[in-house]
Amino acid sequence: MSNQVEEFNEYRARMNDAIMDDNNKIIKRIFNLDTNAFAPGALDKKTKELLGLVASTVLRCDDCVRYHLEASHKAGLSKEEVVEALSIATLVGGTIVIPHLRRAYEYWDAVEKTAANQ
Repeated sequence: MSNQVEEFNEYRARMNDAIMDDNNKIIKRIFNLDTNAFAPGALDKKTKELLGLVASTVLRCDDCVRYHLEASHKAGLSKEEVVEALSIATLVGGTIVIPHLRRAYEYWDAVEKTAANQ
């Protein structure tokens, strides 16, 4: 069985390297802004990850949802906290986000299994 968490992270890292190799100043600044936006500030990292997860779900960006699910897990959020955030995303986004909700559940389970095997 393939590990979708490892596959996603490897693909993301490989493509991010390819993007950074082009040395485009605007893209580098956007990536840097994204990294810094999720650093602790007036809001803690957990809250920011949940905000990112909700926004990503509503915007129907599966790669973004996966990224924020894994970051939420690493930040110490529980499944219950993540599911509550996803419930808000589904409320705000409407039924069109339900397929993304399904994939989010599947990926969270994969993240938990991957973490348990490490």
